[in-house]
Amino acid sequence: MDKTASFDAAAPDHDALHEIADTRPGIPAYLENNYWWAYLNPRCVKFFEHQWIVNLILWGNFPRLRDAALEELGSRVVGRTLQIACVYGDFTPKLAERLAPRARLDVVDVAPIQLTNLRGKMGDLPHVHLHRQDASDLSFPDGTFDQVVLFFLLHELPDDVRRSAVAEALRVVKPGGRVVFVDYHRPVWPHPHRYLMYPILKGLEPFALDLWRKEIADCVAADQTPSEISKDTFFGGLYQRVVMTR
Repeated sequence: MDKTASFDAAAPDHDALHEIADTRPGIPAYLENNYWWAYLNPRCVKFFEHQWIVNLILWGNFPRLRDAALEELGSRVVGRTLQIACVYGDFTPKLAERLAPRARLDVVDVAPIQLTNLRGKMGDLPHVHLHRQDASDLSFPDGTFDQVVLFFLLHELPDDVRRSAVAEALRVVKPGGRVVFVDYHRPVWPHPHRYLMYPILKGLEPFALDLWRKEIADCVAADQTPSEISKDTFFGGLYQRVVMTR
């Protein structure tokens, strides 16, 4: 089903990074209740917005996982790219560096503070556009983007919202385009972090262990079956990259 775009495609490029679309969804209850400490509190946002912090959280794997996602988009990213949800650290700046001269990056997030934080660290980049939207109910028309990326978002979503977010990502990517997911995954049995991460995720990330029990591909609706799905794991299986080609 086509949806009305929430941005003005004719907006002047020099204002692109400073325009947040008019769509104003409320903060979802699951985010408010479970992740206020990570994404909504200004002091916490300031704390987590350090490269060494996000790298520490991922056991030193942030650069490897960042690059694993970006390499799927290409060394020179052309066309239109959608990043669903803001990311602490240099993921988005590194992605923006890869944009071809006529390429465009759109970033959506449901939390205004996250968009403000991203806007502050990106500088004046003419082809980056920010939008306040919910990942589970995007306002872009079908087939708008050449590629879509979700970097450590799915583990933060309840199952029904996760399924909707995957459906929306597949809906807004063009036929033949790719959706790239990087997220948690169940580590192999001998992995020492398996027994450390389980209580951490259970206590702090109430939906993350779903990705230990289910495949991301299981979230795909029957009428949206991708033409191709590939999966790689990293760091003893604790992290995964899944690429779906529509």
